[in-house]
Amino acid sequence: MENLEQTIEGGRIAGRYAPRFKAVADCFAANFAQNGEVGASVCITHEGETVVDLWGGRVVADAPAAWNADTVSIVFSSTKGATALCAHILADRGLLDLDAPVAEYWPEFACKGKEKATVRMMLDHSVGVPVVREPLAKGAVNDWDLMCDRLANEEPFWEPGTRHGYHALTFGWTVGELVRRVSGRSLGTFFRDEVAKPLGLDFWIGTPELIESRVAPIIQFRPEKGAPLSPLAELALADRNSIPALFLFNDGGFNPNRRDCHASEIGGANGITNARGLAGMYAPLANGGSLRGVKLVGADTVSRMGQVSMATHLDETLRVPTRFALGYMKSMDNRRRGLVGNMILTERAFGHVGAGGSIGFADPSCGLSFGYTMNRMGDGILLNARGQGLVDAAYRSLGYSSNEGGVWI
Repeated sequence: MENLEQTIEGGRIAGRYAPRFKAVADCFAANFAQNGEVGASVCITHEGETVVDLWGGRVVADAPAAWNADTVSIVFSSTKGATALCAHILADRGLLDLDAPVAEYWPEFACKGKEKATVRMMLDHSVGVPVVREPLAKGAVNDWDLMCDRLANEEPFWEPGTRHGYHALTFGWTVGELVRRVSGRSLGTFFRDEVAKPLGLDFWIGTPELIESRVAPIIQFRPEKGAPLSPLAELALADRNSIPALFLFNDGGFNPNRRDCHASEIGGANGITNARGLAGMYAPLANGGSLRGVKLVGADTVSRMGQVSMATHLDETLRVPTRFALGYMKSMDNRRRGLVGNMILTERAFGHVGAGGSIGFADPSCGLSFGYTMNRMGDGILLNARGQGLVDAAYRSLGYSSNEGGVWI
């Protein structure tokens, strides 16, 4: 492994990398010099061994405090990968049937047109409750029981299983409540006990106050004046009753920089970790489900986790084409449509991005796991040039030659 210690404007980057992955280190440095990176971390494992572990920059844009090896940040929807993993662990143990009606585990949910909803539909964003219609009071997002009750009593926006719309915040409760009811533990507790502690990960859904001093605040994205709107933003502004509008504006007071939002268990959006935590969570999944004596799931479950379950030309929330496995995103290439944001992996890879550009994923086809976190958000829900550039460099380091077909080959 090569050590990296490099001064950049306003700080430094540090860590180590295997010589084969020098292109990733170069891209990481270039993100600070050319792409406006403020603070970030990237970590990659290959066949179970760490081959890249880099961090650097600043925890805030206008102050000298450094992003250190143990700095963590909120990773928004990259949290969904952790929440989905909890459900798959229970399914792998025979405790949760993915094809069973949700009513078997959560009877209150089976009403107002959701009586035939299945667990599988909860995981692949087709269950039909991507948002709630009635206004959420400030702080509602931090009240688990309230949010579960609201979703249980929500009329679906479509017949469950017939359409697809990204459940941006609500996924954390639709899937997380199943985890709670089946395991008898809260989502954050189950994840801590069954994933984070056995793997030694700095990763929480519901972050202890002791960790708060290490959390880098998020720098919100500010679009340039006159920049074109995304299809999601266009519809949200045109129709305040639309799913995109309710997603953007009826968020129950979610604030990524508030302590109460860090402490709550918001399984769709408030995981706090760094690149090492994301790559470490996915490392067993890139290697058959087990690593160094820690078994998360069996090989058959890993195969099921990576299969496309729902795909659409028009996601009801994001308003772009999307592809999803059971709780995970699959490679999405919208470059030719002129849309902001892509996530280009191999066909077997599965993982999740977070708003503004974080990502974690497993690629069983080459034994790769990957994590990237940052504090300055970019445009859109999917990856921007910083994260995708690092992903591309990782694949090129392994000899992959092209992604023109929408996946790396």
